[in-house]
Amino acid sequence: MHQLLKTGFLWLSLAVVISAADRPNVLFIAVDDLRPQLNCYGRQQMISPNIDALAARGVLFERAYCMVPTCGASRAALMTSVRPARDRFVTHLAWAEKEAAEAIPLHKQFQAAGYTTISLGKVFHHTADHADGWSSPPWRSSKPSYHNQQQAKADLAENKKRWPEKKKWGSAPFEASDDDDSEYQDGDCANRAIEQLQEFAKTPEQSFFLAVGFLKPHLPFNAPQKYWDLYDAAQIDLPENYYPPKDAPDGAVHNSGELRQYAKIHPSAPVDEATAREMIHGYYACVSFTDAQIGRVIQSLDNLGLGQNTIVVLWGDHGWQLGEHGMWNKHSCFETSMHAPLIVAAPNRADIRAGGRVRGLTEFVDIYPSLCELSGLDIPKHVQGSSFVPQMIDPSLPGKPYAVGRFGAGDTIRSDKLRYSEYTTPKGEITGKMLYDQGSDPAENTNIASQRGQNVDQLSKQLNELKGH
Repeated sequence: MHQLLKTGFLWLSLAVVISAADRPNVLFIAVDDLRPQLNCYGRQQMISPNIDALAARGVLFERAYCMVPTCGASRAALMTSVRPARDRFVTHLAWAEKEAAEAIPLHKQFQAAGYTTISLGKVFHHTADHADGWSSPPWRSSKPSYHNQQQAKADLAENKKRWPEKKKWGSAPFEASDDDDSEYQDGDCANRAIEQLQEFAKTPEQSFFLAVGFLKPHLPFNAPQKYWDLYDAAQIDLPENYYPPKDAPDGAVHNSGELRQYAKIHPSAPVDEATAREMIHGYYACVSFTDAQIGRVIQSLDNLGLGQNTIVVLWGDHGWQLGEHGMWNKHSCFETSMHAPLIVAAPNRADIRAGGRVRGLTEFVDIYPSLCELSGLDIPKHVQGSSFVPQMIDPSLPGKPYAVGRFGAGDTIRSDKLRYSEYTTPKGEITGKMLYDQGSDPAENTNIASQRGQNVDQLSKQLNELKGH
């Protein structure tokens, strides 16, 4: 247990006893690769009215951080409230059941309390991960990812021919089609979620935990044309820091390997500006597409009379680079990879005000104990996070002193004003350090570790006390 993080709050949450009969339902929405570049986060580029509406009816966490910025590992850490380590929850293939065998995952804790637990779409990376904790087998859509199949095959063939040195080959990293939303995996997932809610409405006395995982805006950026048409391509700009940060250590900036498999993308050279703008356009379109599916599910929840007794949690599994520092994808210790959206609406709690905004630092391992507290469930002893319910009640409370995460050879710690990252060998020898002042350099363009030794020493000490082992 990391006692500083678990006891860093200077308040006590008011005990709320919830009887089994009155326990709230949970709608648990995961969105792959979602940046906090939303209107509700003060950004104007993307159109996300349904997520914004959820923020207005719930509590938005302005500074929530994933534990490790790759999908499988992030989800495994979140669902178990166990911190990643150098040999635990490392890659997108992380497997919670195998790598944290002592942990009771979140859905199993709800199942043990008598909830019906359902998994639709991408919740864990592997559908077989702790599958016995779901009341029925986890479901994923069989709809195709590409809809212009002839073009996709041509792009794939051209990719193999043009760049035989690639380790993997894929079709284009973006696509638009005139197909209906329901012909896409996420549209299909939303339909399935609505059908499941209709079934739940027939037995309102039975509490449910419904996890719904949307794939977009994960690559490839494929969405119906109408969502592309929401944006003027001429108004889409590259990030101001479309270049590597100054004095970053080796290993801090990656070559966007996840993107390199796709057609139209050179295996090593910087992405040209025209392609970069089109990818950003595609990312925006996919966010708006997924936002529409989320809106449909929440509207159904309300129409069925389930909204007033259902906690809704929306989280992006990690951040995403859209060209910042010349990088795409996640997979880094920069703020753009670690910072992710988190919104929680708890209509069953009269002491939690709708529209609240929590400024304090929050970690994704905190979601597990918080949902247990909001639902009146016991918190298992293995849990390493801390409940953020006190912050939901009073958003002015300070929150955690630090948020800790990692990726690859790097461990990273976020304080109120600074982010420090430390790169080490498997034996623990330090190979590089990064320090950024979030007040004067929020884009993290200049590494000041060599100039701020006192901050480096302090944060390094805290990082090594608090990180997973």
